[in-house]
Amino acid sequence: MTALPTSTPSTTDTTPARGSSTFGLILLLGVMAALGAVTIDLYLPSLPEVARDLGVTDASTQLTITCVLVGSALGQLVSGPLSDAYGRRRPALVGFSVYVVACLLCAVAPNLTALVAFRFLSGAGAAAGAVVGMAIIRDLFTGPRAARLMSRLVLVIGVAPLFAPTVGGAIAAHTGWRPVLALLSVAGLLVMLAVWRRLPETRPELAAGRAGAVPAQASRERTAEPAAAVPVARRRGDRVLRAFAGYGALVRDRRFLGLAVVPGLAMSVVMSYVATSPFVFQEGFGLSQGQYALLFAVMGTALVGGSQLNAALVQRFGSPALLRVGVTAAFTLSLVLGAVVLSGVDSLVVFAAPLWLMLLSLGLIMPNAVTMALEPYGASAGSAAALVTALQSGVGGLVGVLTGALGGDAGAMALVVAVATALALTLVTAVAAADRRTQVARA
Repeated sequence: MTALPTSTPSTTDTTPARGSSTFGLILLLGVMAALGAVTIDLYLPSLPEVARDLGVTDASTQLTITCVLVGSALGQLVSGPLSDAYGRRRPALVGFSVYVVACLLCAVAPNLTALVAFRFLSGAGAAAGAVVGMAIIRDLFTGPRAARLMSRLVLVIGVAPLFAPTVGGAIAAHTGWRPVLALLSVAGLLVMLAVWRRLPETRPELAAGRAGAVPAQASRERTAEPAAAVPVARRRGDRVLRAFAGYGALVRDRRFLGLAVVPGLAMSVVMSYVATSPFVFQEGFGLSQGQYALLFAVMGTALVGGSQLNAALVQRFGSPALLRVGVTAAFTLSLVLGAVVLSGVDSLVVFAAPLWLMLLSLGLIMPNAVTMALEPYGASAGSAAALVTALQSGVGGLVGVLTGALGGDAGAMALVVAVATALALTLVTAVAAADRRTQVARA
């Protein structure tokens, strides 16, 4: 594994005061990041109706879920470096503007192809929310406190999707699925206004960039040409190029990549469940839309509860130990779920119980893996967060497609979940072994 770069601490203290200001910031960041999840979950109960209305198969409609994640992955790769180059606020505002327009187009899409394309754009527009949220936390905090705040961020992200299927199902039952997508446009507009009014710029050395100034770090040129003589457009272009070039250092760091893929594998578990759950629970177990929405909320409490369990324990046990516990538990529970499916037991409780516990264990995986991956990259937190979230969305989206290709049923979900958790356990074990070797070499 390559040596880890060390981040240079900022000379300006931008840490918000403890208490209400931190709570308000985390709430806003959580709402920004939750928009992508709500884009999926509000629409979930409508999937069978979309299939009937557009005359396509159930498996085909799952593309309208996975394309959001794929669009989000690509959007994150763009917004991350831009947030390093221009600050955190402006990429978020531009992204949410794209989101609002894309959701309006989704509401009037005439066929599945158009719907998939516009949903892709909505995912790309919402992408900046998660990237900026993670980058701002890394701007302000490190270590166990960063891990705790990542867990609190997951709490806010998780609460909205708990109720989204209930709201979406109720709207779809009375008005159809198109008004559900129009409602997402309204939600995006409200988030954009909140960002414009309330989101602070946590990279003060770049805040002057709004007026065309260049921060000290970005203005060091290799040529002898005076900075004042360099056109503003050229200096901005150089700054963006340097920000995108930061991906090179990230992809050469095998420890970072190992940790960055783990949240993606965890997301693939979530997406395999999300993509199949409308059909498994509504068609397989005979639940109504309302019953499915209620069960989806109950299952969602596992993700929220796991993240808050992590927040309570991380100060005492540390992120590496909790990450190992999380991946081990997830893999074990995936085997239990597979055994339940293979046994053919026709019991909702027996099927849902190991699935709930497995989702709970993901709350120990994602915040800790993200915190450990971002820790060495304070100077390029936007790019690092973008690569983590892009892998998270991209891997999750591709696995969602794979789940549909395998049949989109409980058996397909169980198989995908087992493979994903096994890979996550392998990567975390490899990172832990490499860290031990590094510690021994330094001793």
